[in-house]
Amino acid sequence: MGEFLHIALSFPTVVFTFLLVVVVAYWLVVIAGLFELEDDAAWLGLGGVPAGIALSLLIALAWLLCLIGSQVASGGALIAVPFAALAGAWLTTRGLRVPLRRLLPEGDRHSRGDFVGQMCVIRTGAATPDFGQAEVTAADGSSAVVQVRTTGQDRLARGDNALIFEYDKDGEFFWVMPYESEH
Repeated sequence: MGEFLHIALSFPTVVFTFLLVVVVAYWLVVIAGLFELEDDAAWLGLGGVPAGIALSLLIALAWLLCLIGSQVASGGALIAVPFAALAGAWLTTRGLRVPLRRLLPEGDRHSRGDFVGQMCVIRTGAATPDFGQAEVTAADGSSAVVQVRTTGQDRLARGDNALIFEYDKDGEFFWVMPYESEH
């Protein structure tokens, strides 16, 4: 075990050992529920799988290849080992994208922005520029009660129909306006 730690903590493997510790910490945070696996790693040429998975695989493979390379190479060739390990890990990770995509469900990724343009019904006593809640029905038939605000002097009463025209990310509410249905 001592020899393994010596190799893992000496050049060139130590370059990726630190990154591997970061990956382990990242996954502990993901397991704790503080991060989600959403972003794509297309910027690195590894699109199609979440960035956390792609980068974790890239770093783990680079560490392993660097560990192996440090045992095979010696002298001045050790300088090239991290670069060769990174290139080999990138090629391997890129090749594993298709099988990884099959393991990860596509799933619908809904966002609050999906409600913009939808009709809603005011559910509180009134909806004003300062307060209000409304019920909106999503495309899949599910409904949600959301925070809404009106603009200007608009005041909507319970049961009134309104149109959601914008989402305010900072305030986490939807802007609504009166809507008259044509029945």
